[in-house]
Amino acid sequence: MAYYVINGGKRLEGSVTISGAKNAALAIIPATILAGESCRLENLPYIEDVNTLEEILRLMGAVVDFTP
Repeated sequence: MAYYVINGGKRLEGSVTISGAKNAALAIIPATILAGESCRLENLPYIEDVNTLEEILRLMGAVVDFTP
């Protein structure tokens, strides 16, 4: 496993953008149906599996607005 070793004693600051992971998205998307309210998912991978889940949710009666 890759890792970083940081020496120096100075405070680190900044931000990191984490891209959507396929495996996480495929679990989170169907879970939104259980939320009982609107959910906004950002940074999903643009893959066929996500498109298929979008269509399944629509067939179940959900309103899905997907903006690539």
